[in-house]
Amino acid sequence: MKTHHKGLFAKWIKSLVLVTGVAVTLAMIPIAKAADPIKIGFSMTLTGGLAPAGQAALVAMKIWKDDVNASGGLLGRQVEFVYYDDATNPSKVPGIYAKLINSDKVDLVVSSYGTNLIAPAMPVVIKKKMVFLSLFGLAVNERFNYKNYFQIMPAGPEPKLDWSRGFFSLAMAQNPKPQSIALLSADSEFAKNAVAGARTHAQENGLKIVYDKTYPPGGTADFTPIVRAIMASNADLVYVGSYPPGSVGITKAANELGLKAKMFGGGMVGLQYAGIQKNLGSKLNGIVNYDFWVPASTLNFEGVNAFLKKYQAAAAGGKIDPLGHYLPPYAYAYLQVLGSAVNAVGKIDHAAIGEHIRNNTFDTVVGPVSFAPNGEWANTRTLQVQFRGIKDQDMSQFENEGTRVVLYPDSVKNGDIVYPYK
Repeated sequence: MKTHHKGLFAKWIKSLVLVTGVAVTLAMIPIAKAADPIKIGFSMTLTGGLAPAGQAALVAMKIWKDDVNASGGLLGRQVEFVYYDDATNPSKVPGIYAKLINSDKVDLVVSSYGTNLIAPAMPVVIKKKMVFLSLFGLAVNERFNYKNYFQIMPAGPEPKLDWSRGFFSLAMAQNPKPQSIALLSADSEFAKNAVAGARTHAQENGLKIVYDKTYPPGGTADFTPIVRAIMASNADLVYVGSYPPGSVGITKAANELGLKAKMFGGGMVGLQYAGIQKNLGSKLNGIVNYDFWVPASTLNFEGVNAFLKKYQAAAAGGKIDPLGHYLPPYAYAYLQVLGSAVNAVGKIDHAAIGEHIRNNTFDTVVGPVSFAPNGEWANTRTLQVQFRGIKDQDMSQFENEGTRVVLYPDSVKNGDIVYPYK
């Protein structure tokens, strides 16, 4: 009996060792690729001059990540971000994207915020033949002509011209028509691109250019001499391409000196930000400037208000734009486009993803989006809005329809221009 029991016990031990060995062996096998997260890499302007916008964009992007992961992720896999601060410094960008692609082994890449931070990433991304969704770059792809570049800002298929087309369409419809224009640009790629398009429109409309100068974007504290020179030119129109510090300084100088141009504004970045709007208050009244989304019944796209509710809750009490009308919806939307294309293709195949994006229209929180062959929007929807009835030190007013009246394009306008500027 004892011998029999010993034999059974030995067989039991042998089976246990075999099963345990199989379990250990299986435990040592890497988890299948399908369970790994999909990694999306990018740089972002989290410090430096564009930090408030970049930080707001990151909040929006994280909302998208949480939303998509809650619904099952992409291709049944959770999404993970890998990102680094580019400090609003273009020289940092190539190294960041090289690290993301070569060391971090990200599956997908998207851009930082703004023309000056997108362009330096292009050679790195192009070399790897990756799809590149970009966030608010003006005419970046003109010199690269990269077929897998797609840009979420609604400038239009001719970005330099489409950017300011609405400003001139409005101006030349007035009676009597304006005869002259002053052009002012920050000495940076975006601003110079914006003003280059304005210059072309001015020439095509027979306007006399009576002032055409640039200023150092980071070294101009007092814009009074510049605005005095513009006033001395007696220009009917004043078109400005500027970044936030310049936009604030120029607006304040125009008010203090009593600028009497018939239209003033155009390409001034920063006048879309809630903090700057509160700071400038009534000084904004009458300015006609570009924008991309404002509270208006004509821009009430499906999902945008639900997104803004999440964004505003996440931004509450922080140092970023508390309303999130300008950049955040588009930061969410460019990831919507990418995610939709990945799921449609069914795998991480950059050639196939690019082909899908080129040939389809995407439903996003900023409305339907489709792309021209150069990666810009197939149709322009760069708004021209006019500030109306703005009071000082009241941020809540910008949540209301009518404080920024949409003048252009006709498809989404909700009011007519007050002309001339006062």
